[in-house]
Amino acid sequence: MKFAQRCHLFLIITLLPVTLWGRPNVLMICIDDLNDWTGFLGGHPDVLTPHMDTLAIQGRNFTNAHCAVPVCSASRVSVMSGLAATTHGSYELGPGYEELPTLADVPTLQQYFKDEGYYVLAGGKVLHHGFTGELAGAIDHTLLERRRGVRPPQPLNLPDGWSKAWDSGAWPETDAEMYDSQLAHKAADALAEDFEQPFFMTVGFFRPHVPLHVPPKWFKLYDRETITLPDNPLVDLEDLPKDFLNINSYAVAPTQTDVTETIMQRALTHAYLASISFVDDCVGIVMDALKSSAHAENTIVVLWSDHGFHLGEKQHWAKRTLWEESTRVPLIFAGPGISPDESTHEPASLLDIYPTLIALTKLPANPSLEGISLVPQLDDPATPRARPAIISSYFGNHAIRTKDWRYISYRDGAEELYDHRIDSDEFHNLAQDPAHQAIRKQLAQWVPQQAVAEFKTKSERPPN
Repeated sequence: MKFAQRCHLFLIITLLPVTLWGRPNVLMICIDDLNDWTGFLGGHPDVLTPHMDTLAIQGRNFTNAHCAVPVCSASRVSVMSGLAATTHGSYELGPGYEELPTLADVPTLQQYFKDEGYYVLAGGKVLHHGFTGELAGAIDHTLLERRRGVRPPQPLNLPDGWSKAWDSGAWPETDAEMYDSQLAHKAADALAEDFEQPFFMTVGFFRPHVPLHVPPKWFKLYDRETITLPDNPLVDLEDLPKDFLNINSYAVAPTQTDVTETIMQRALTHAYLASISFVDDCVGIVMDALKSSAHAENTIVVLWSDHGFHLGEKQHWAKRTLWEESTRVPLIFAGPGISPDESTHEPASLLDIYPTLIALTKLPANPSLEGISLVPQLDDPATPRARPAIISSYFGNHAIRTKDWRYISYRDGAEELYDHRIDSDEFHNLAQDPAHQAIRKQLAQWVPQQAVAEFKTKSERPPN
């Protein structure tokens, strides 16, 4: 063999691992309806989340992360497209990814990585409507087919007149009967395999989404009679605009009056905490499998939830608001090159996941993305971020979240302003305070001025 031929063969052999196997794998864990009630975010004093807490210590904990839209389908469309609701047109529970005309030529995060040579695995709730139709080709291997979780033959703890979605209680008897646990073990099995390509695995857990059914052992972790209930003073509503106060009138979620009259707040809080600890265990199954696998040193892990969840704060239940309880979410990155045990308090958006993963894997940039890479905060948690997190809920309503402030602008002109340095519960609306008009105006400049119309024939939001 001639020298030039030997050199060419050497280059092929040495470059191949760098261009293919040298890329890091990606393990994405997404959780449904998990607010900041985790140990690593300090959202509830009683919650037990040892596995997620460990992951947060192993990587970068974004303590000020927020969803793009505080409802399942629209939030997940935003994450997987990298585009805001003001661009794709889904502002509430509604159309699937493939139904939105604005996304006809926009690849999902999974498709993008597949096109770049990754082997893509997914299971559970990733997109709200699943990877169906034209989207199905993005998935090379389904970890476990989606199906409705087991439910008791009769409601366990459901007041008369409430939607069955809001039942709660200890059911079934064992974790093995739970879909999320089955999915966690399927993901663990897959992580034990060898792959000829770098992989992109998405594991989507359903809990703590209602109905709040998990096995008895998770309820036994908490004493229902002594668990801490959220601080919920009635006077908190006195300085709020009326625009969002009655948002649940359209929905299956109970109102605060429903909960108070049926004495259900303690039971639902207990069930939510139990569900969080259950899903934390599922995360632990997956992370233990990664740790013991051959992929442990070359896998980027990102964990996030699609939106937050109210349990009585501001007299509200479920999501769909622009307050902290509804928009703040867990967001953790861990893996090669990310220093452990440091948190960042800079604002972050779930829109940032797509560009951040592209940057970490050194794939070609996708210029259509509207989030920004979080690599500066992964390199140094103190790096300031110039752009706030922007959240949209229902057409024309937006929240702006910076490191210290939350500003809310409603379609009818109403406003809210909160100083998180001294008011993390958002009890004191400063929007009309003369002393805070400069910061109000500064934040108002970030409110989107142009937005595509909502792509839905009938809104779930009642007329103002």
